[in-house]
Parts: sequence; structure tokens; C-alpha cells
Amino acid sequence: MNELNIREADRLEITVFMDNYTDMLLVESTGVYKRPQIPFPQILLAEHGLSCLIKVYAGAEGHTVLMDAAVTPACLLNNIELLKADPGSIESVVLSHGHPDHFLGLAGFLKLINEKRDKGATPGIPLILHPDAFLERRLNIPAIGRPVPIPVLNEDVMKEAGAVPVKSEKAFSIANGLIHTTGEIERKIPFEKGFPWAEAKVDGNWITDPFRDDQGLVIKLKGKGLVVISGCAHAGIINTVEHAKKITGTDKVHAVLGGFHLTGQLFDPIIQPTIDEMKRINPDYVVPMHCTGWKAINRFAEEMPGKFLLNTVGTTYLFGGDL
Repeated sequence: MNELNIREADRLEITVFMDNYTDMLLVESTGVYKRPQIPFPQILLAEHGLSCLIKVYAGAEGHTVLMDAAVTPACLLNNIELLKADPGSIESVVLSHGHPDHFLGLAGFLKLINEKRDKGATPGIPLILHPDAFLERRLNIPAIGRPVPIPVLNEDVMKEAGAVPVKSEKAFSIANGLIHTTGEIERKIPFEKGFPWAEAKVDGNWITDPFRDDQGLVIKLKGKGLVVISGCAHAGIINTVEHAKKITGTDKVHAVLGGFHLTGQLFDPIIQPTIDEMKRINPDYVVPMHCTGWKAINRFAEEMPGKFLLNTVGTTYLFGGDL
């Protein structure tokens, strides 16, 4: 089933601006990834958040998109400066879902993008997100014994920072048809049941968060297959990949990157089923990040050694072309 007008990309570069792990001594590079070499005392910072810069190319055509903006503007901007990235080249921003570890750095970053853009550029940066990203949310963790509010994405604040919100429940094409959001992700995998401690206010009532706003990105690489990027994969990373395959009409998966949300005792029981399903999908590369958690990341490393890549802040992944 092909619901989008899919253009194939020749090559793709994904630079991790922010993740939970940084290692200044991990500097080796290969044809698939490039590690940064930052001289001490300068250092790339990590925090519980995610942000990725995505550059996609088709012939001489190139586009740059940001996915998520982590938590702390100062940390994010520190990393961008050390990596010598060009915020002014960013054409649009995609928000994977409305949790603060993906949007709190966004207002500050949007202002920077607008400052660095060419003076003749169209005002405002498209911010592609699901309407539910603006829902009021909280965490209801049994060990705490009471609901804990979490920051809410504010549309007015985003607009003041220079965003032009583009709300879509369905898959949405950007970068002239070379990158696509998944839109709402179909839930088919029985063990991927979401995050029961997360709640959202829907129609005035607090309910277990359905995470309708959870979405990923998908790029089809010529001769390689799909590259699927998730934020937290609250819909389930296997559901996310299967949905990406469905909307693109493509079965071959080249790489799966991003947060798989397998950290903590609540998700321990589904680590092995997730790895088993990922083996079935059989991507060429798997790059678990952010909320995947130490235990699950180590299990991926053990069970998919020829495909697993360890992520650190500042790493650039190179897919497609002659790279």
C-alpha cells in the first residue's frame, strides 16, 4: 500500500545533536558513521532528550530538517556550535510527540534558526506535528503515589519563537517528497501496549495516554530500503517500522534509529520480544538511542552484533550513495 508520493533519496546524513550518552574518547569513524573530534576542555553535552539533524540528497538537490529539540536550549546550542552545524539551513522542524524531553529546547532553537536564515527567506519555520502534541499531560507513577504534571507544549510560545505549526494526523511529506512523517501509527504488535504510567487530558478527562501524536520519520534510499527514525516510539518501535513499510509500500529496511522506549522495569518484559521482532525485520543497521535504556541497548549489541551501532552525541550516520 503506497499512500504517499515517494521519492527515493540518493544519500542521507543524520547528525545527533542530543542524546542521553556522550563519550569524548569515542572518536573512530567508518564509512557508515563519523564520530566528532572535539578538543578538551570543550565537550559535547548529553541529557535525557533527543534531537537529530537530517540532511537528504537526490542528485544535486539537498534538504535539511530537524527532528525534535531535546530539553535544555543551552546544552543543545553548545553542541550545535561545537559540531559547526548551520541552523540557518534548516527548512522545517518535525516534533515526534508532545513530551518535554523532545520540545523544551524548541523555542530557543527556533529563534536561532530564524536569526541565521537568509534575510530573503520566507518568515517562519514550518513545525510539523500531530494536533495531540499540545495535550495537557502528566505521569502517574505508582511509586510516587500521586500524578506529576509535566510541561505542556504551548502553541502561542512556538509561534512567538517563529514556528508556523502544521498539524497533521496523517503521514506528511517534507523535503520535496524525500522525507515523510509516519502520521498516526497503526498498533498491531500485541506486546507493544504503550506507556501505562503516562496520562493525557482528553475532552476534559484524564485517561491513559493513547499517544496518537507519536510519529517517526521515514526516508526511502535508492537501492538500500527504508531508514526509519523514531523519537520515543511510544506506539512501539516494531509498530513504527511496520507502519513505515506500509505507507511507503517498501519491505526492505536499511536502518532503524532513535528511542525505542524500553528503559525501566515496566518495559523489561518486552525487551526480548522487541529484539526478536527486529531480527525478523532484519535491518542492515540498528541504532537504539535515548529512552531505549542501558539494558536493552546492551541486549541489542549482544544479539545483533553485525547490525548494532552504538550512538553518542555528535555522531553523524552516513547512508546511501558511495559513502
